[in-house]
Amino acid sequence: MTFVLRCVVFLLGVAGLVHGGEAKPNVLIIIADDLTWHDVACFGGPTDARTTHLDALAAQGMRLTRFYSPAAVCSPTRQALLTGLYPVRSGAYPNHTMVRAGTRSLPYHLKTLGYRTGCFGKTHFAPDTAYPFDVRTGFATNTGKKAGGKKNADKPAGGEDANDDGELDLGALGSFFANKDQPFCAYLAPHEPHSPWTVGDRSPYDAAKLTLPPYLVDTPETRAALVAYYAEVTHLDRSVGAVMAVLERSGQAANTLVLFVSEQGSSVPHGKWTLYDPGIHVAAIARWPGRIAAGSTNAALVQYVDVLPTLIAAAGGDPLALDPGCPDALGGTTMDGRSFLDVLRSKTSTHRDVVFAQHTTNGIIKGSKAYASRAVSDGCWKLIWNLHAEENFHNAISDGGILKSWRAKGEAGDAFAAEQAARYGRRPEWELYDLQTDPWELTNLAAKPEHAATLAALRTKLDGWMKQQGDLGDQTEREAQEHQPKHQRGEQ
Repeated sequence: MTFVLRCVVFLLGVAGLVHGGEAKPNVLIIIADDLTWHDVACFGGPTDARTTHLDALAAQGMRLTRFYSPAAVCSPTRQALLTGLYPVRSGAYPNHTMVRAGTRSLPYHLKTLGYRTGCFGKTHFAPDTAYPFDVRTGFATNTGKKAGGKKNADKPAGGEDANDDGELDLGALGSFFANKDQPFCAYLAPHEPHSPWTVGDRSPYDAAKLTLPPYLVDTPETRAALVAYYAEVTHLDRSVGAVMAVLERSGQAANTLVLFVSEQGSSVPHGKWTLYDPGIHVAAIARWPGRIAAGSTNAALVQYVDVLPTLIAAAGGDPLALDPGCPDALGGTTMDGRSFLDVLRSKTSTHRDVVFAQHTTNGIIKGSKAYASRAVSDGCWKLIWNLHAEENFHNAISDGGILKSWRAKGEAGDAFAAEQAARYGRRPEWELYDLQTDPWELTNLAAKPEHAATLAALRTKLDGWMKQQGDLGDQTEREAQEHQPKHQRGEQ
């Protein structure tokens, strides 16, 4: 290397553009809103949703097929991704929630590595001081999602944008990409396909011809809901295509790590608000030209909390050296997540031994006063602990049209409909599923003596995680509303 070239590399490194002789990657994160993993077509379904742009993105990069959310609702999920911390530790474990004072997040950490950061669209995180993005842009044109006053029936009272309805502002995004003085990290959060499903073209979808996943009961109401939902999935897919076009026009695509994640599942029964796989399994796609093999897949167990450490490592930082500002219950001061950069580079197909998840209904719209659930999975087996199994599980869809149609079909003699409707509201304390033979989690094996050792081993893992997180179970559930901005303001 010539003297002049060494000087250029040194100066670029000081400016935050180069690490280890390579340009620091730009980062583009796109997080969907209530999208079930199997409704991104390239993940194999069953689905009739049309996702041509996401399928193309996957063909250019990697599908992460065992990626999981640590929560079954939006706000804890997003804040886990941005902080690298599980929800109970950070304090952001109910919905419409906030992290503990002093917690540091993605924009703070990447800024120390020379990045400028931008948030576009929905936030659903709080307080603002914990998320110091350089640029924060709401939505542009209205989509009509507020039709009938239904949009964001579970909208948070704090931590949201004033302009909470519309399309991503592609003009502002293009301007953000155009600045090449520093590497960027753009966090994009469109609304789709969050209910109510009022936007998108429904004409390609024939309710009578849909293929339903095995956990849903086949009723006209279920099919009609899926048509409306699939239309929004396709609307989201087109938005992703538009974003990628803006990135290409910026000339920055070749050095941009793109990560698309589907958030937690949709609000059909046994998805969002539950710890079954349709509620916490994530469709994750990563593209990074020249670093991630096109058309590749990886079955490593990965979680949202692993995203931030991975981005830090990709930028040349040491995730273990950064303080998340929120120690765990055992005094640990590193993030819960760890880098899966070697997974993205296809150097390994393993990452975590187990993944964890939690859900609380306390503090959500029409939620039970106390109904906590915790889960652990090694990818082959899933254990769910329902801490308040003696109570009714309830949320915004419990008395809705889909479940009413399931109950009616059950009362007419359909055993599967009766069982699926009943188990939505009442569940046993322990649920154990063999994900290899029963991927849709329809047969609970927790009471089978031959699986007692498996249950015990997973329970030990779950107990250890809860202890490290400071999760006190029932007490933590009943304190959930104290972690919501609206509760602190005295709102109902």
